[in-house]
Order: sequence, then structure tokens, then C-alpha cells
Amino acid sequence: MFTGIIENTGTITEIIINGTNKSFWVSTPLAGELKADQSLSHNGVCLTVEEIRDDMHRVTAIEETLLKTNLGIWQKGDIVNLERCMLLNGRLDGHIVQGHVDCTALCTQIKSKDGSWEYTFSFPSAFAAFIIEKGSVTVNGISLTCFNVTNNQFTVAIIPYTFEHTNMSNLKQGGIVNIEWDVVGKYVSRIMKINE
Repeated sequence: MFTGIIENTGTITEIIINGTNKSFWVSTPLAGELKADQSLSHNGVCLTVEEIRDDMHRVTAIEETLLKTNLGIWQKGDIVNLERCMLLNGRLDGHIVQGHVDCTALCTQIKSKDGSWEYTFSFPSAFAAFIIEKGSVTVNGISLTCFNVTNNQFTVAIIPYTFEHTNMSNLKQGGIVNIEWDVVGKYVSRIMKINE
């Protein structure tokens, strides 16, 4: 379980293909604080740390994860957002994030607002029931508030701190991001469908 508050970023240093799986070596200042078998969010995807070496750690994504997230298009040198799982004795600064990506979204527009930025994303309309105006959404593992919500589009505002400390500064128009909808909204939608 995560909060969507990014702790640090990492750089993909090596990609190893093994059958339908891909293993990634990630260089990060967090490496010294990690341990094998630990859950770690990578761009919002919960992956298990398998090995730690110097300032790097290794994780593996299976075919299902590669197909449903942006991990399948990661390249050497890409910057990824990292978050360790939340502690139960701490504050929940973002919102409840499972690290289970629901879909990807396309960045269709980036606007500079003279001190902040607005990013607009399009997503499959099949997920429209899971997003509301001023609700929480996770974009590449970042807990954000969405606005200008339609059945297949939403916008988020990025403050300078988030821009400087996550990979949002590297995202370009046409880029693909991982999306996790608010788990509470998903349960409510499921209950309503069952009771129809």
C-alpha cells in the first residue's frame, strides 16, 4: 500500500529480457534503504525488490504488467518515480494507492502557467465511472487532484516541488503514463453495478 507521495526518482540503467519478462536495474539514492522482498512503487507499479547492488536495485515485470502499464516501453536512461510502501504509524499525505495500475493514459497537452504546469490526459472511456471532478488520481505513482473531467479526459496541476522531484518534468506531449483510479471509487462503482 502506498500514498502517492514520491520519495525519490531512479534511472533505468539496464534492461534484461528473460522470456516474456523484463528485469530492470534502477539506480537511485534509495538503494541503501531497500531490502530484498520489499515492495516498491515504480511509476505507480508495485514491484518486488529482488536484488540490491551498490546504488542500484533490480525488479522484474511479467508480461501482464508490461502490457497494461508503461513499463513495456521503458528504455535505458528513463527516469522513474519511486515510493516505498507506507508505514501504518505515519500520516497519509496523499491518498490510498495500491500500486495496481488500471490503465495507461496519453498526455495530450502541457500548459505552463507561469510558476506551475497543467497536464491533460486522455484515457479509455471504459474507466469514466472511476473519476470525478476534484477527485484523487494516481499518475505515474503521483497522488494528484483532477479537474476538467470528461468521460475520457482530465487535467492535473503540478506545483514546482512536484515538477522538480518527480519525472513530470521529463513528460512530453504524446507520452504514456500509468493511471490508478481511487480504490474507494472502484468499490462504489462495483457495488452499484451489482445492485442494479
